[in-house]
Amino acid sequence: MEHMVSSDRASAVLAEPTATYDVRGGGGVRLHAREWGNRQGRAVVFIHGWSASHMCWAHQMQGRLADDFRLVAFDNRGHGMSEKPLGADSYRDPQLWADDLAAVIDQLGLDRPVLVAWSYGGFIVSDYIRAYGEDRIGAINLVGAAVMLKPPTFDHIGPGFLENAPDASMPDLATNIAAVRRFLGVCTAEPLEPDDWSAALAWNMVVPPEVRGALISREIDSDDVLSALSVPVLVTHGMSDSIVLPSMGEHVLNVCKPARPSRYEGIGHMPFTEAQPRFDHELAELAADVA
Repeated sequence: MEHMVSSDRASAVLAEPTATYDVRGGGGVRLHAREWGNRQGRAVVFIHGWSASHMCWAHQMQGRLADDFRLVAFDNRGHGMSEKPLGADSYRDPQLWADDLAAVIDQLGLDRPVLVAWSYGGFIVSDYIRAYGEDRIGAINLVGAAVMLKPPTFDHIGPGFLENAPDASMPDLATNIAAVRRFLGVCTAEPLEPDDWSAALAWNMVVPPEVRGALISREIDSDDVLSALSVPVLVTHGMSDSIVLPSMGEHVLNVCKPARPSRYEGIGHMPFTEAQPRFDHELAELAADVA
């Protein structure tokens, strides 16, 4: 029998949020944001990855983190319930990504939040800090995060992404679906539970292929940002990650002085789902340590 990722986690269906927001991001793009948890606690902002959704954090939003922290997640431009302009220019300008995150922080009144950046979210956090600095954030958790995108070599990007992203960006629906299914199949070291799998397939398929393609048409190097950081940085990375290779996390540790590692043996690209209790515990410690 095929083994599945499992734990005592709650359902993959998101709990009811305590608040929802329409945020005006870069260029006036409408971003959908939600929050859960303790409004009096330290704010934690969850930033999802390529072709994903705020729904990927479902288990965090109804777990123990919600007892102590103000948990905020939003759909990136082009994703989920946010506005989806199809022109590539809406995704290639780093200032737009920086303005999106700044708008969420400002319009929700978040005081020095912890930024949790998964996968492509690493680029977004780097864009934000390059444009706005680090003074308004408390700490960063890079989760299987990408910090460089350098075609044609694509250093530290794995075959799980490179072999599937091009087809996922094609206009043909059948090609799209097949590519996304393959992509999800290699996102985790063990297969996702059925509810998690179906939710992930659904949130991927609401992202237009034009958006997926535009996201990976950028050329990015975040070393300038990483080398200048002084806030606490936790580098969470699955050692079996074939999407963003573990060598990407090691690169961050070499470049970023305050960064410290959390290496997950036998875990793939989704440690927040594959090893939720450990992930939530370490994130809680990081958030509690913010001065």
